This record gives sequence, C-alpha cells and structure tokens, in this order.
Amino acid sequence: MREATPAGQIDIWRASTSETQCLEFKEAKIQFDNEALFQYCVAMANEGGGHLLLGVSNAPPRPVVGTSAFRDPIKMEEKLFQNLGFRVDVEEIQHPDGRVVLFHIPSRARGTAFNRKGSYLMRSGECLVPMSEDQLRKIFAEGKPGWLEEYAANDLSTDDVLDLLHVAAYFELLPLPFTSKDAAIDRLRSDSLIDAIDGKYAIPRSTALLLARHLSVFSELERKQPRVIVYNGTSKLDTKLERAGLRGYAVGFQGLIKFIGEQLPQNEVIENAVRKETKLVPEKVIRELVANALIHQDFEISGASVMVEIYSDRVEISNPGTPQIPTERFIDGCQSRNERLAMTMRRLGICEEKGSGIDRVVQSAELLQLPAPDFRTGYQSTTVVIFGPKDFDEMSKDDRVRACYQHCVLRYVMSMQMTNQSLRERFNLPESKSTIISQIIAATVELSLIKPDEKAGGSRKFARYLPFWA
Repeated sequence: MREATPAGQIDIWRASTSETQCLEFKEAKIQFDNEALFQYCVAMANEGGGHLLLGVSNAPPRPVVGTSAFRDPIKMEEKLFQNLGFRVDVEEIQHPDGRVVLFHIPSRARGTAFNRKGSYLMRSGECLVPMSEDQLRKIFAEGKPGWLEEYAANDLSTDDVLDLLHVAAYFELLPLPFTSKDAAIDRLRSDSLIDAIDGKYAIPRSTALLLARHLSVFSELERKQPRVIVYNGTSKLDTKLERAGLRGYAVGFQGLIKFIGEQLPQNEVIENAVRKETKLVPEKVIRELVANALIHQDFEISGASVMVEIYSDRVEISNPGTPQIPTERFIDGCQSRNERLAMTMRRLGICEEKGSGIDRVVQSAELLQLPAPDFRTGYQSTTVVIFGPKDFDEMSKDDRVRACYQHCVLRYVMSMQMTNQSLRERFNLPESKSTIISQIIAATVELSLIKPDEKAGGSRKFARYLPFWA
C-alpha cells in the first residue's frame, strides 16, 4: 500500500520554479472533467510519470485553493483503470489551506506508449498535444539497436578499415601520433569506434559518419552528406552552386566550414571611420550551428540531410527531425538526440561543451549588433536562420521581440537580469530611445515570452525582467 503523502510535500512541490514534466497543478475548485483527467494521465505517463494535483493554482506562488472534485478516491481509481488500462493511485490530502487530490501517475513501460482514443499524448506548455512521429519512433525503438549503432560495413580486415576510414585525420584531431596500423586499430577499438567479430572488424554507422574517407561508399550514408546551396539574391529562384560534403562529419568538418565561409557574401561596414569588408555571418556562428545540425539530426528520416543555404542577406541551416526541446528553450537547455555522436564530436574539439553552443550564437549576434537568430520547426525539420547586418530601423516588430526574448534568456543564464538599459545597449541605442525599448518590452510581455521580476517591486524605472518559464 502506498505511504500517505504529507501536506508538507505539497508545499515542496508548490515551491518548484515551474511546472515540470513530472508535476502538474490544477485549481479545479468544484470539479475536474473526467476526459481531461484521462488525457493528462496518458500524457504524463508517456513523459515518465509524475504527479497531478487538484486544488492548487498553477500560477506562482501556487496557493492551495482546495477542491471538491472526486470525493471517492477508490472509485476514481477503478474508473481510471477501466478507461486507461493502467493503475493510477489517487490520494486525498487535507492541507491546512484546503483539500488536495493527488494522482500518482506511473511511467510507461520501456518501448511502449499510452494513447487515449488513438491519440498518443504529451504536454506542450499548458496544452496537451499528439506526440510527433519521430518521438513515437524513438519510444518504440527503445531497447533495440539504434540506427547509428547498426553496422555500415563488416567482415573487414585491418587494411579494409584503414581504406574506408580516414584514421590519420582522426589521430590529428585527437591529437596523437600515427605510429602503425595495428596501433591505429587498437585505438579505434578502445575508443569503441569499431568492433572485433571473429577475427574481423565491423564499422558502426556512427563511426562511418564521423570518419569516412568517402560517405558515398556506404550506401546508407550517401544521403546523409551535408549539402551547401548558394543562391543569387534572397530567394531560391536562382541557384548559383550546390555542393555535398564528401568526407565524414569529423574528418571533413574544417573543410566544410572553410567552404561555407568562402561562399558567404561580403558586407561593407564602417568602424572607427575606417571602411572594411566583413563576412555576412561570423565563422564561429556558422561553426556552432553546423555542428549542432549534424549532431541533432534525426537519422531515421530517409532522403533528408543537413542543409546550409546561403542567400544574399541570410544563412539558413536545417537538419532533419523536430527538436527534442521547444525552440524557445534552445538557449538555456539541451537534449542531444544522438549523444554518442555528440560526445565524440566534443572530444575531437569540433563542438563546444554540452548546452553552450546556442548561447554563443546568440551572444555573438548581440555583440555584432546582428538581428536575433530565428529558430523554426517545420515538417520533420528544424531550421536556424542567421541574418546579416540590419539597422534597428529596418528591423520588424518580430525581429525586435525575438531579440528581446533571447536577450532576456541570455541574461538569465548568465545570472543577470534584463532591464531597459541592457536591452537598449543590445540594440546599440542612445538613452533617448528608452521609450521605444519600453514598447518592445511591453510587446514581449504581452506575448507571454517574458515577465516582470516581482522581487524588483513595482517601479517602472527599476523594472527587471525574466523569461516566462523562470
């Protein structure tokens, strides 16, 4: 029998900075719809299980308001089991401020997902939404070898491995001296990059993707070559050139970034009364975003690859698969789709420490007074748009609001807070433009992307702002 939850535990959960995947608060003072309850149980079970509390406001500081819903917990447990097919324990707690009904929702079993009337649900902010195809595919594949772990080639000799993989380049990236074939094979085995099977060797797809001399040699990997497309102008109507990356992601990365850099349009800027040429987008921004796209792509989406599209006024970098976390949380959060690939890329110095790449991209945009990057999701794809220089007066309302939100998040993760002054400095505007900055902040608050920091008091002059999720 489940041990009773003390009222003090309710207060601990109420003090959480935000609702999480394992916590959900609902006022439900009088009642709560049965179907809504069934759907929340399914969604939370699909996300690892957790606790749903009725009688507690979901708005901080989350006061206990009490509820009269579900007066018979045992009967409700029976109804839940009959409708869902899995057990949810229901508990009635007498908190000093009112009655709370607590639902203990279990996690789904590995490799399975629950559905309600044919819909596999999950939470997205305050809403319940159907799971995406790639999320379901990932769940159903749990416990099975992933696409990256399957072999791209097997029954290989030492010479075969060295012919297929650019091992010398791998040693340069480590950096280590290449001494002999046998030492190289031993190193690849110790780094879990190849497997020995009955005196022969096998190359996992993940290793081939990273170290291949020619990706096209591996039939399953040819369509995973990153593509660079350069257009004349701002649309896709006039293609200047198209090129595919030939080598593995790790051994070909520097060459890929160099090639992209050579295709970027030049911009003329005046700095300290000196006219000079500069690239449309800084190389370090391209480097971070291309590495992210390679690492976070969904390899199980066939016929799709990482694409870098270069226009006269912007660069768009896209990868197959929708993101593991919402785009508005890219700056403060990170969840690798392909952690093994990411670890190897980090070890070789190709990408930054986990979770720091997007921070650097946004920070670079601010330092260089560029428009804020635009993170977009489409059908089975994720795209980042990096814009070239644009004067403040040329920026649209969306440009300004996006920059405001990203600036607020960036300040937050740096243990600082956004103010009118900090945002004005981000746009490189004089103090006389404070009113315009206030209007941008107000528009961003209205869209529920940021919120005033209550600890700063009610003074508009000393107002500080936080991301909506903080």
